[in-house]
Amino acid sequence: MAKILQLVGDFVEDYEAMVPYQMLLMVGHSVDTVCPGKKAGDKVKTAIHDFEGDQTYTEKPGHLFGVTAEFDKIDFTAYDALVISGGRAPEYLRLNKRVLECVKHFFDKNKPVAALCHGAQVLAAAGVLEGRSCMAYPAVAPEVTACGGTYVSENKDFSNAYADGNLVTTAAWPGHPEWIKKFLDVLGTRITL
Repeated sequence: MAKILQLVGDFVEDYEAMVPYQMLLMVGHSVDTVCPGKKAGDKVKTAIHDFEGDQTYTEKPGHLFGVTAEFDKIDFTAYDALVISGGRAPEYLRLNKRVLECVKHFFDKNKPVAALCHGAQVLAAAGVLEGRSCMAYPAVAPEVTACGGTYVSENKDFSNAYADGNLVTTAAWPGHPEWIKKFLDVLGTRITL
């Protein structure tokens, strides 16, 4: 099974951190959650985003989410795949030089990368979207296209996902079922009943 690195940060979207983490563990993958400046055993605050008819999502306090490894000491070359969780965390994750180096490594080595919601902000800042297509929360579409990427529209209920080679993306947590299915396909994970 794959060894997966999951990037999180304070105010990561609750479902977008916890659901992928738990699902990847459930099917047998190894997952390390990391956040710049945090050590194993530390926690990040999460936020619950919902779509309640406003011009954008609403935000409520979420759970605390555990960090399992120290980002500043990990060897990201030892990981098979990368997950970039969304929410507000990508706003500051994209400012960290080592985060951008990490993302570039996964793209340079053509390793699987999954991002959702605002996670595309990190991809855009890393300069890996030129000539690529991806989904993101609609407010991030200008960043995707400004860096040479093609923004793929979400459907009305945000339940779709998109795969472009090794990159799997979705606009928000309602896309988890399709996004996770596509990511498992890219990882080569086989589930038999």
